Amino acid sequence: MKIGKLDGNKLKENILTQIDHFRPEVLVPAGLGEDSTVIDLGDYLLVVSSDPITGAEKNAGELAVNVACNDIAAAGAEPFGIQVVLLLPSSLTEKKASLLMQEIVKTAKKIEVEVLGGHTEITDLVQKPIISITSLGKAEADELSSSSAAEAGDILYVSKGMGIEGSYILANDYQEHLIKKGVSAESIAEAASYLKLLSVLPESRLARKNGVKAMHDVTEGGVYGAISEMAAASGLGYIIEKDNFKTTKAISEISKKLKLDPAALISSGSMLMSAAPDNNLEEIFKENKIELIRVGRLIESGTYIEEKGKKNDFIKPDKDELWKFIEKYSE
Repeated sequence: MKIGKLDGNKLKENILTQIDHFRPEVLVPAGLGEDSTVIDLGDYLLVVSSDPITGAEKNAGELAVNVACNDIAAAGAEPFGIQVVLLLPSSLTEKKASLLMQEIVKTAKKIEVEVLGGHTEITDLVQKPIISITSLGKAEADELSSSSAAEAGDILYVSKGMGIEGSYILANDYQEHLIKKGVSAESIAEAASYLKLLSVLPESRLARKNGVKAMHDVTEGGVYGAISEMAAASGLGYIIEKDNFKTTKAISEISKKLKLDPAALISSGSMLMSAAPDNNLEEIFKENKIELIRVGRLIESGTYIEEKGKKNDFIKPDKDELWKFIEKYSE
């Protein structure tokens, strides 16, 4: 199989079809486009999600916590705890293992999330630390957000731009390569600072108060992947409005020099949101100093992309741009 996130059709065919949904308290079961499950515990809803970090090295602990808790935020819940699984290579020193765990705990505490436990194992099957985090969150019934709640006619927005996490990883873990490719020191420094942008908790809280129907954090596959997954969960099609795309100067330069499409680049730190056309969402976010970019709209069926007045069929890229880069870099 190809490296990277399993294709949606293959995921459904080989993995999701094996899962039975039979517990009545499970309100949102495993499904295409749904990153979190929702369980009714009577007094509140428990939201659970799991995520690994495999493509990053520097600050991987902080990245892992934010990525895992972003799934909880996308479901309309507040994260409160995480379980951490660490698979560590035998070459890693005890000091580095301790520093990694300190980073995880410090990051979690910053967003008022407690480390509840987990598992740590030394194995020769990995060459660098693999971090997998299961995050837990609480929500009231009227706060719940599901990717499947989006409707045809809704406008799609992305917060803070695209390619945030991918450019951050490239700037930190492949700095020398970027320099060789002609990326400026200024752009590398800016992208390397994007760790501060990786949480989507602020936009989740704002979205829940202002009529957003569905949310999906923009992870592997980038904006294209997130739109595709939200549409799949809702049983809808979409039109991508490419002329509206925006990136920072740093992300734009890195993407051009490495010949990457920032819209297909992993972007934790961005939240995809679906809202009714008459929702004044852009103005609301502007007042709260969070950039919001319109990237498309949902339709009954079909997948299309609009650019310079032309509408063409759209096929989602089969692999995230970061994985394409890493594979080529490793050759």
